[in-house]
Amino acid sequence: MHTATCTARPTQHHEHKPQAHKPQALGVGHQVSLKGPERAEFGKPWHDCTVTVEPLHTDVLVIGAGPAGSAAAAWCARAGMDVLLADAEHFPRDKACGDGLTPRAILALRELGMSDYLNTCAVNVGLRAAGFGQTLLLPWPGGKWPTTGGASPRMRLDNAIHEVALAAGARELPGARAIDVTMNGDHIAAVMFRTEEGLREVRARRVVVADGAKSTLGRVLGRQWHRDTVYGVASRAYISSDRHDDPWISSHLELRDADGVLLSGYGWVFPLADGGVNIGVGTLATDKRPANINLRTLLDTYVGQQRDDWKLQGDISNYASRPLPMGGAVSNIAGPNWVMIGDAAACINPLNGEGIDYGLETGRLAAIALAEHSNLSRVWPQILHKEYGPAFSIARRLGDVLTLPGFLIKAGPIGMRSRWMMEIALRLMGNLVSDEDTDTIARLWRTAGSWSSRMDERAPFGVK
Repeated sequence: MHTATCTARPTQHHEHKPQAHKPQALGVGHQVSLKGPERAEFGKPWHDCTVTVEPLHTDVLVIGAGPAGSAAAAWCARAGMDVLLADAEHFPRDKACGDGLTPRAILALRELGMSDYLNTCAVNVGLRAAGFGQTLLLPWPGGKWPTTGGASPRMRLDNAIHEVALAAGARELPGARAIDVTMNGDHIAAVMFRTEEGLREVRARRVVVADGAKSTLGRVLGRQWHRDTVYGVASRAYISSDRHDDPWISSHLELRDADGVLLSGYGWVFPLADGGVNIGVGTLATDKRPANINLRTLLDTYVGQQRDDWKLQGDISNYASRPLPMGGAVSNIAGPNWVMIGDAAACINPLNGEGIDYGLETGRLAAIALAEHSNLSRVWPQILHKEYGPAFSIARRLGDVLTLPGFLIKAGPIGMRSRWMMEIALRLMGNLVSDEDTDTIARLWRTAGSWSSRMDERAPFGVK
């Protein structure tokens, strides 16, 4: 029988070198005896806990089964890797999100093989931008990207992507929260999970951390979230609407609180074509200019403002909120045999809060990196920076400008009076510029990103 000691910080374990092992069944076949509180949480002492259970073994351990983690598990399994996909919850489960799918996300889902699922989702043709006395209908720009977007509640979407991963051959470990790691030098040798049956150790040759914006395991591994660049806070809820099948997602760029104060953010209404809409609010902030607002109060105010126009019925439900680390504003996101992806790596667009597309994309990038590189410490941040760094860098600067007092009240009315400017804004805010685009706007955006990257005191993803 194997005995492991739990600690409140990464444990150095120099004897064991992780090797490929024959996968073990995931059933509860062993007993766990604990010396200490059975429901100890992360951050509380683990030195008095003893685990007497055979560890599980896998080639690739993916922690977190949201879009990023499940996509990584699917692509790794398709590449022939033995994959174990662990999540703290049992699926299906909800997740705080606006539920919007940009054309970038639609493309990533199609590439994952989910076209049939998308046929069951709400479809939209573009953005209805409203504010400062104007309303503009802005179609998605097309080009490399699909000409339609979509929307799907995360309860359904995440479960569907999770099923794709399992169908590809990944095994699952549900109801397992990662709480600690055992280190062999800079390598992760094993991860300790708290499950409903007790503690469980998983030994893996490689680890993908996709446990979300707060990334509990990221804190254990030394991830740092740098709040000197712009970040977001957002909340959402669901409500019935007679306009649930509206073909446009709507963003209200003149977001005001109950006292009429203009905020550096936006409100949204995303039709779900199921009798309801996702309605939410989000604001930008930095350490110097924090968002000192009550999100629930702000959302209630926004719902009241939109009730007549959107023919909202009844009260909101499933209220949730979360912080949004944006633009790669994190460091220490990789080691020799482990990487962080999706929200855990702050792959969230600083200009619109979108993260599903980057989660799906970084899941696939991680699978490629695991297949091609033996040491990921330097390679992984560089891969992310090459893919997203310039766009995230300039977007962070623009987001920071939006938090300046008085900027929106002056610039907002000017921008909303120009359809041409707003069409450009939609394209850039959605990061719908590809390397293949050769038009003037695309060239200027890439040039601005390169300039901004050279000016960064701290580059996205901690690249030096």
